Amino acid sequence: MNRTYELMFIIRPDAVEEDQTKLITTLETTVTAAGGTVKSTEKMGKRRLAYTVQRFHDGLYMLMTLEGSGEMIHEVERRLRVTELVIKFLTVRIDEEQKRLDKIKRIKDERRKAAPAAPAPAAAEPAPDVTPATA
Repeated sequence: MNRTYELMFIIRPDAVEEDQTKLITTLETTVTAAGGTVKSTEKMGKRRLAYTVQRFHDGLYMLMTLEGSGEMIHEVERRLRVTELVIKFLTVRIDEEQKRLDKIKRIKDERRKAAPAAPAPAAAEPAPDVTPATA
C-alpha cells in the first residue's frame, strides 16, 4: 500500500555541494528502485541545531516528500543510518493527516452550502429621547 511520507534529514555543515547532490541522487534512486516516487525535494539551508549532535552545532536541513511502501522507507532509513554525511533524520507519515484535513474541509464546505443565507437584521427602532427631569 502506497503512503505519503515526509523525510527530514540533517547533513553535516562541512559537506560540500557535490556530496549533498550525490546523497540526494542516491536516495531518489533508492526510492524509485523500491517502487516509490519522490514528490518533492527541498534544501532548507544551514540552520542552528537545538542541541549538539555529533559535535556539530549547525546542520544543512533537507526535506523530501516520498510516496511508497513501508519497505521502501525501511531501506531509505537504513541507508541514512550508514551514511556519514547524515547526522539526524526523521520520517513522518503524512497521508493520515492529509485525509483528516480533507475531511474537515469537506465538512466545512457542506455546512456552508447547507446553511441558507442569513437574513439581514431588521432595522432597530431608534430609542426614544429621554431627558432627565430636574428637580
